Amino acid sequence: MKHKVQYYETDMMGVAHHANYIHWMEEARIDFMDQIGFPYKRMESEGVFSPVKSMQVNYLKPCTFGDEVEITVTVQGFNGVVITIGYDMRLNGDQVFSGTSEHVFLNRDGKFVRMKRVMPDFCEAIEKRVSPSDL
Repeated sequence: MKHKVQYYETDMMGVAHHANYIHWMEEARIDFMDQIGFPYKRMESEGVFSPVKSMQVNYLKPCTFGDEVEITVTVQGFNGVVITIGYDMRLNGDQVFSGTSEHVFLNRDGKFVRMKRVMPDFCEAIEKRVSPSDL
C-alpha cells in the first residue's frame, strides 16, 4: 500500500513524527487483511479480536510532507494464536522504516482463540503468506 505523508503528520522541522509510523503500520495491516478477505470488522463481528501484543520498530530515514511511502506487509510467523506481521517502508526505493507487530487472537471474554478451530479458512489464507525465510 502507499501512504502520502500529510502536513498534520509532521513536526516543526517538517519531518513525519515517529508516532505516525505506528499508525501507518496499522493502516497497512488493515489493508492486508482486507486484501486476503478477512477484514477486521468481519472478524470482530464473528467474535474474534486481535490486539497488539508487542511491537519492534526501526526508524532508518526521515519522511517529510508530501512523500509517498510504499508499505509492504509480510507474515513473519503464525502459530494459530499469535501472528507476527513485518513492515517494510520505502521512499523512492530507499528503506526508511522496518518493524514488526505481534498480535494475539482473543474472544469477547478476553480468552485466547485457537484460530484453526474458529476460522480455519483464515489460517489457510495466512499460512499461504508466511514468509519462506520465517518457516
